[in-house]
Amino acid sequence: RRMRAGARFTFPRPLRLGAAVTSESCVAGVAEKQGRSGPIAFVTVAHRWSDAGGPLIDEEQDIVYRRADAPAGAVVAAPGGETLHRAMTAGPVLLFRYSALTFNGHRIHYDRDFCALEGYDGLVVHGPLLATLLLDLLRLEGGRLPKTFRFRAMAPVLADQPFALCGTIDGDEARLWVRRGDGMLAMEGLAGL
Repeated sequence: RRMRAGARFTFPRPLRLGAAVTSESCVAGVAEKQGRSGPIAFVTVAHRWSDAGGPLIDEEQDIVYRRADAPAGAVVAAPGGETLHRAMTAGPVLLFRYSALTFNGHRIHYDRDFCALEGYDGLVVHGPLLATLLLDLLRLEGGRLPKTFRFRAMAPVLADQPFALCGTIDGDEARLWVRRGDGMLAMEGLAGL
């Protein structure tokens, strides 16, 4: 089982439409650990997008690999008290479009039978899609763009199930999270403003 566990971003300069951009990627680290559900391995992949003027976006992705028979992790209740809020549901068409946009062919996002074999009750919403939606919440409802952003996936969100994008802004920091319809925390994030 492979899934995106989280990521960290810095945005040194804005990415402009039409700019000639290059990207470089490398494996930055591999670590084996003992998790609540058994042995796991974390692979950190570093990506950098640059133009002639230098870096535009730096990203480190944390990808976790778990045994196929590993039990699901524990879920925790999401916080309340948000000042930024958007209720949402992600359907199969949105998942298909995001998969196409990101060249993500993982069956967990479009094949219900495969999801059942993996232990899920429906199609799984992409972690990076949830992170993108949190940044959109910050931009539209919070009126702010981040200089840095990091997120950590905590529990899956399923297609056609309600969830809420939530956040608070305190000075030069925004705390962001995704609350599932059952009140559990699906993702947490922190943006430096």
